[in-house]
Amino acid sequence: QVQLVESGGGLVQTGGSLRLSCAASGSTFTFNVINVMGWYRQAPGKERELVADIRSGSIRNYADFVKGRFTISRDNGWKTVSLQMNSLKPEDTAVYYCRARTSSRDYWGQGTQVTVSS
Repeated sequence: QVQLVESGGGLVQTGGSLRLSCAASGSTFTFNVINVMGWYRQAPGKERELVADIRSGSIRNYADFVKGRFTISRDNGWKTVSLQMNSLKPEDTAVYYCRARTSSRDYWGQGTQVTVSS
């Protein structure tokens, strides 16, 4: 009973910045059960991979290839999760997906395209 909608994707130049946002909707009970939210990405012909996630206590986890460049954050009610992306590289080009996890199941957004031109 959680719906996720991503926004903020687009076309940027190498070295530029972009901020992705994921809006979650559903029952307040379900929001209280969410314990992890994160961002994944998938490029054509490649596996979907974790970019970053954030969990209870604001504990953050980043993939090695984005450490020092990306920052994940959320609000206290798990209604939004954002990904600030700086120093973007062409290899960051992919569809970025928002994910939320509860004690019972995972929820995924439809994805937003990020393209970094060289």
